[in-house]
Amino acid sequence: MKETTLAKILAVACGLGLVTALAQTSTTVTTTNDAATGTAVTETSTTSATGTIITYTPGTDYITFRAGTTGAPVRYYYTRETSIFDPGGHTVDWSAVRPDLPATVYYVREGDRMIVRRIVLSNPSVIQKETTITTTTTEKP
Repeated sequence: MKETTLAKILAVACGLGLVTALAQTSTTVTTTNDAATGTAVTETSTTSATGTIITYTPGTDYITFRAGTTGAPVRYYYTRETSIFDPGGHTVDWSAVRPDLPATVYYVREGDRMIVRRIVLSNPSVIQKETTITTTTTEKP
């Protein structure tokens, strides 16, 4: 019984690790010249990364976020326009953000900074703990 439970937990953990590793996308920046005006037009697409919030301190302008399970922590800067959502898509307050919380951040790169536009919080993984209670009764002669 314990072997199958352990095997299930390991299978779920490996599956989550694979999905997280594949979830990070890259930034696309396209610069073209407008033929009519002769000016350069730059388009930046939003990029997302799935991982874990490492640190968040109210009053600062950034969160430290680790994409995947083995990536190095990176600073993602937020603004007043940054929106935070729960897994159901409902807007939540910054008080819902805490360290060690899985999330997906949607950001744009501006120079050397990654500016967060939206954070979607995930439910933390729940590992069920199985407890067995054994009761022994003895009779007095």
